[in-house]
Amino acid sequence: AFPRGYGGGDSTGQAMAAFETLAFGDLSVLVKFGVQFGLWGGSVYQLGTEGHHRRWLRDIGALELPGCYAMTEIGHGSNVRELETTATWDPDAGAFVVHTPHEGAGKEWIGNAALHGRMATVFARLVVAGEDHGVHALVVPLRDGDGSVLPGITIQDNGPKAGLNGVDNGRIWFERVRVPRENLLDRFARVTPDGRYESPIESPGRRFFTMLGTLVAGRISIAAASVSAAKTGLAIAVRYSDRRRQFGPDGGPEVPILDYPVHQKLLLPSVARTYALHFAVRELVDRYDAALGLQRETGGLPGDEMREVEAGAAALKALASWHGLDALQAAREAMGGRGFHAANRIGRLRADTDIFATFEGANPVLLQLVAKALLTRFREEMGDLSVVGMVRYVAERAGTRVTEMNPVATRRTDPEHLRDPDFHAAAFRYREERLLGSVARRLKDRLDDGMDPFQAFNECQDHLVALGRAHGERLEVEAFQRAVARAPSPGASELLRDLSALHALSRMEADRGWFLEAGYVDPPKSRAIRREAAALAAELREVAVAAVDAWGIPDAVLAAPDALGD
Repeated sequence: AFPRGYGGGDSTGQAMAAFETLAFGDLSVLVKFGVQFGLWGGSVYQLGTEGHHRRWLRDIGALELPGCYAMTEIGHGSNVRELETTATWDPDAGAFVVHTPHEGAGKEWIGNAALHGRMATVFARLVVAGEDHGVHALVVPLRDGDGSVLPGITIQDNGPKAGLNGVDNGRIWFERVRVPRENLLDRFARVTPDGRYESPIESPGRRFFTMLGTLVAGRISIAAASVSAAKTGLAIAVRYSDRRRQFGPDGGPEVPILDYPVHQKLLLPSVARTYALHFAVRELVDRYDAALGLQRETGGLPGDEMREVEAGAAALKALASWHGLDALQAAREAMGGRGFHAANRIGRLRADTDIFATFEGANPVLLQLVAKALLTRFREEMGDLSVVGMVRYVAERAGTRVTEMNPVATRRTDPEHLRDPDFHAAAFRYREERLLGSVARRLKDRLDDGMDPFQAFNECQDHLVALGRAHGERLEVEAFQRAVARAPSPGASELLRDLSALHALSRMEADRGWFLEAGYVDPPKSRAIRREAAALAAELREVAVAAVDAWGIPDAVLAAPDALGD
């Protein structure tokens, strides 16, 4: 992802493809790779300017300068805005003094810190002439060339973890460490030699979120890696289930366990959703790459397209990481005792991906971020309209989705309708827009009553999370449908079409309570959706192995040669 002039390929998309592919193997290697080139190198590239690039990028890309991304603190976790590490400008020395004010402000879970990191991008509150300008990023040396920790710095290994024990996570504390002025990553803010703070972004809030842009690539990458982990576990389990025989009719041979409907329901909807997330993440990578390219060409700040990408990254990171865990658990159970063998990798993958639901942003926090972005976008689209006008507009759009449909749509149960991609797309759009309208009304009622905005959002937290999830699932459904339209035929397009239908119906079944409560379907149709999903899974049983083989995972990394038995 680095510029060609510094040894890179100048392609964020290719860098993410490398990350996605590495996720088929050892995930500790993956995370070390991501910390070094994505977070540490990415922060220098995206937050720094030409001088920083000349000094460090080539060595970072060649792994001659291993480093860290020191953002999270012990006492604050996801609440980056309230970080307590300080970087205070010392006018006499012409340098910053980086300091940890108390034990709980130490940097926490920092990859590469415990063993290998020689420098770190440290996020700290920038204090100039007594004024706190909020969180900014500086490059701080941690170790000398021999690997010895420098004076004023204390590093502690986080110790054994539930997974990813090939990653040297650590804690870091700073005791009045002096850092040259030039080490401030100053693309979005700088301190002049005479001690004046300057920034092209006037709004502190916008400046803060712009500086967090390095997290976007990380979130997309984690989504891609989660999909790869799900593919690995499901490929192992589906292949095994196709040849593992158990039970059968009296006097007859045992049958493959993948022939059983319960087993099909356990695995095939997960296969379908893995495809959906694969296409959704690929589209997001392309959009992110294009948005970055436009930003570089214009030399401007992140625009509307990048904000759309940020919301998509937050949604898909959350949904893909949760799906990865669910898919791996399903794969483990599908293999019975064999799934518990270490040689099958599933247990290790499950342990190593567990943290994916937490790092690069805890999933419930990310889904609230998505919901707030959707509310903000609608407010901007409404221009000068009041919140009431916005709510009315959203409600009208949601209502239109129903009136555009056949009046008896809530009662149609025929397979042609239930498998219709237009029905699926309309259902997921309706759910998102209705949730957006209803949460806007809930928030407005509380704000009109004089409630503090924090408390208002807090009381609607479950609703915001549901909206964020609905947005992400709509992205999945629509990306899958676009992939079906692009697919070659015969063969591939039909397979993808049926997988797409299974994915949409399975997700509707998973949230059938909402669709029933909203009156979008009636009880007979809800039951028909469940039956049709089961019918699709049965039809796909014969091509299940082909569907997982199509992911192209090398046999050598799926499992040890004798792991699956005869």
